[in-house]
Amino acid sequence: MSRKTPEVRVVPRLVGLMAVDARETARAQGLLLNAPDRPDLALAVVDYVVRQYPRPGAEVPRDSMVYVWFDFGPGEGGGGVHEPRIPRPPRGGLQRELDEPGDPSMALISP
Repeated sequence: MSRKTPEVRVVPRLVGLMAVDARETARAQGLLLNAPDRPDLALAVVDYVVRQYPRPGAEVPRDSMVYVWFDFGPGEGGGGVHEPRIPRPPRGGLQRELDEPGDPSMALISP
Protein backbone atom coordinates (compact mmCIF):
# COMPACT_ATOMS: atom_id res chain seq x y z
CA MET A 1 0.00 0.00 0.00
CA SER A 2 1.23 3.46 -0.75
CA ARG A 3 0.42 6.73 0.94
CA LYS A 4 -1.82 7.66 -2.00
CA THR A 5 -4.19 4.79 -1.22
CA PRO A 6 -7.20 6.10 0.73
CA GLU A 7 -7.08 3.01 2.92
CA VAL A 8 -3.69 3.97 4.44
CA ARG A 9 -3.62 6.12 7.54
CA VAL A 10 -0.73 7.86 9.30
CA VAL A 11 -0.76 7.27 13.05
CA PRO A 12 -1.05 10.61 14.88
CA ARG A 13 0.93 11.49 18.01
CA LEU A 14 -1.34 10.66 20.95
CA VAL A 15 1.22 10.86 23.77
CA GLY A 16 0.44 13.84 25.99
CA LEU A 17 -3.22 14.00 25.00
CA MET A 18 -6.05 13.45 27.45
CA ALA A 19 -8.05 10.25 26.89
CA VAL A 20 -11.02 12.07 25.41
CA ASP A 21 -8.79 13.93 22.92
CA ALA A 22 -6.85 10.77 22.02
CA ARG A 23 -10.11 8.95 21.22
CA GLU A 24 -11.31 11.81 19.03
CA THR A 25 -7.97 12.18 17.23
CA ALA A 26 -7.81 8.44 16.48
CA ARG A 27 -11.41 8.37 15.29
CA ALA A 28 -10.83 11.38 13.01
CA GLN A 29 -7.95 9.46 11.37
CA GLY A 30 -10.10 6.35 10.87
CA LEU A 31 -8.26 4.40 13.58
CA LEU A 32 -9.43 2.43 16.60
CA LEU A 33 -8.07 2.99 20.10
CA ASN A 34 -7.35 0.32 22.73
CA ALA A 35 -5.87 0.74 26.22
CA PRO A 36 -4.55 -2.53 27.73
CA ASP A 37 -4.14 -0.87 31.16
CA ARG A 38 -7.59 0.75 31.08
CA PRO A 39 -10.53 -1.59 30.35
CA ASP A 40 -12.90 1.34 30.94
CA LEU A 41 -11.36 3.44 28.15
CA ALA A 42 -14.75 4.79 27.11
CA LEU A 43 -15.14 6.32 30.60
CA ALA A 44 -11.61 7.75 30.83
CA VAL A 45 -11.59 11.50 30.28
CA VAL A 46 -8.72 13.43 31.87
CA ASP A 47 -6.05 10.70 32.04
CA TYR A 48 -3.02 11.46 29.87
CA VAL A 49 -1.52 9.07 27.31
CA VAL A 50 2.10 8.22 28.22
CA ARG A 51 2.86 5.60 25.52
CA GLN A 52 1.47 4.46 22.21
CA TYR A 53 1.97 1.74 19.61
CA PRO A 54 2.41 2.01 16.66
CA ARG A 55 4.61 5.06 16.85
CA PRO A 56 3.46 8.40 15.45
CA GLY A 57 3.99 8.67 11.72
CA ALA A 58 3.66 4.94 11.04
CA GLU A 59 1.50 4.03 8.06
CA VAL A 60 -1.27 1.56 8.87
CA PRO A 61 -4.44 0.35 7.15
CA ARG A 62 -7.74 2.09 7.89
CA ASP A 63 -9.49 0.78 11.04
CA SER A 64 -6.17 -0.38 12.53
CA MET A 65 -5.87 -0.61 16.30
CA VAL A 66 -3.64 1.92 18.07
CA TYR A 67 -2.68 0.91 21.59
CA VAL A 68 -2.23 3.57 24.26
CA TRP A 69 -1.19 3.39 27.90
CA PHE A 70 -2.03 5.84 30.65
CA ASP A 71 0.37 4.53 33.31
CA PHE A 72 4.08 3.89 33.12
CA GLY A 73 5.01 0.24 33.48
CA PRO A 74 7.44 -0.96 36.14
CA GLY A 75 10.85 0.66 35.68
CA GLU A 76 9.67 3.01 32.92
CA GLY A 77 9.64 6.31 34.72
CA GLY A 78 7.01 8.07 36.71
CA GLY A 79 7.41 9.12 40.34
CA GLY A 80 8.45 5.71 41.58
CA VAL A 81 9.12 4.77 45.16
CA HIS A 82 11.42 7.08 47.07
CA GLU A 83 12.24 4.62 49.88
CA PRO A 84 14.54 3.60 51.42
CA ARG A 85 16.19 6.90 52.15
CA ILE A 86 19.95 6.99 52.58
CA PRO A 87 21.31 7.48 55.19
CA ARG A 88 18.85 5.35 57.06
CA PRO A 89 17.55 6.47 60.46
CA PRO A 90 19.44 5.02 63.45
CA ARG A 91 18.32 1.63 64.70
CA GLY A 92 16.68 1.21 68.07
CA GLY A 93 13.99 3.06 69.98
CA LEU A 94 13.76 6.61 71.12
CA GLN A 95 17.02 8.23 72.02
CA ARG A 96 17.72 11.12 74.33
CA GLU A 97 18.00 14.44 72.56
CA LEU A 98 21.48 15.86 72.97
CA ASP A 99 21.95 19.35 74.38
CA GLU A 100 22.97 22.07 71.99
CA PRO A 101 26.64 23.11 72.19
CA GLY A 102 27.05 26.03 74.57
CA ASP A 103 23.79 25.22 76.33
CA PRO A 104 23.45 27.41 79.47
CA SER A 105 22.37 24.44 81.61
CA MET A 106 25.73 22.78 80.93
CA ALA A 107 27.57 25.85 82.28
CA LEU A 108 26.38 24.97 85.80
CA ILE A 109 28.40 21.74 85.78
CA SER A 110 32.09 22.46 86.28
CA PRO A 111 34.74 19.87 85.48
